[in-house]
Amino acid sequence: MSIVPELAAMDGVIAAGEYSYRGDRFTCEGEMNDDMARMASIMCRSTSLAVHMQMDMIKNLGHNCGCIPSRGWIVNGENFSVCVIANHFCFIENGSASLNSIMTYMRENVPNQEGQLV
Repeated sequence: MSIVPELAAMDGVIAAGEYSYRGDRFTCEGEMNDDMARMASIMCRSTSLAVHMQMDMIKNLGHNCGCIPSRGWIVNGENFSVCVIANHFCFIENGSASLNSIMTYMRENVPNQEGQLV
């Protein structure tokens, strides 16, 4: 069962969605048209792949930083933030959303990603 409708209904959420790790499917609810949602899912997928690669590189250097396995990432801008856990994304308005509440909800309700992303 998808958490996208519940996530999209939270205070301050601009849009929430889910994308496939293969990059061929996505769903999105909120204030994004289909083209914006498609671009958002591509951006979230490619950034997730980069984050996983970077954490694998750190691990291969012999550093146990506590970041493996990487479950997600956050980019915080002036007006909005992007939050990703596994293959779920959420765009939030900084002034009207609680980043901690949204990330807690996502961590508790998005299953861990198993295996390779591609």
